[in-house]
Amino acid sequence: MNKEEQVLTAFRELFNKMTWLNKSKMESSLKGNKPSEVHCIEYIGRHTDVNVTKLAESLYMTRGAISKITRKLLHKGLIESYQKPENQKEIYFRLTGQGRAVYQVHDELHREFRERDKPVFEQVTDSQYDSMLRFMENYNRHLDEEIKRQELENSTGEE
Repeated sequence: MNKEEQVLTAFRELFNKMTWLNKSKMESSLKGNKPSEVHCIEYIGRHTDVNVTKLAESLYMTRGAISKITRKLLHKGLIESYQKPENQKEIYFRLTGQGRAVYQVHDELHREFRERDKPVFEQVTDSQYDSMLRFMENYNRHLDEEIKRQELENSTGEE
């Protein structure tokens, strides 16, 4: 296995282990809410004037999937919709009191997980952080360009 494969495999393993370790605590603390719903709540809680398009773009989901999730969240009373007086077409979302409670539980769980993992991060030097961040920024930029390229190909019918 070359270094590139080692890095990608290590990323997958890290992500899968984090997901596995966090899953049961997340599910028991946020029961009744699917991960995609909680991610929507998290995004709405951190941003203002959130609409279906912003959610879809940030969570890498279709607008149709986000519409379905927001309908469920509206029905559960976790978010509410509103419109701006100057734009009656666009529908925006914000958290209700219940939604803020879910947001807080989720945020606290992430703090707990960061505390659990703190011993590892305390050993990382600034130089190592800089190298990792540089790599992730470059890879992210590449993936963003690839997403745009594929969206362009899909919208023009090219393959």
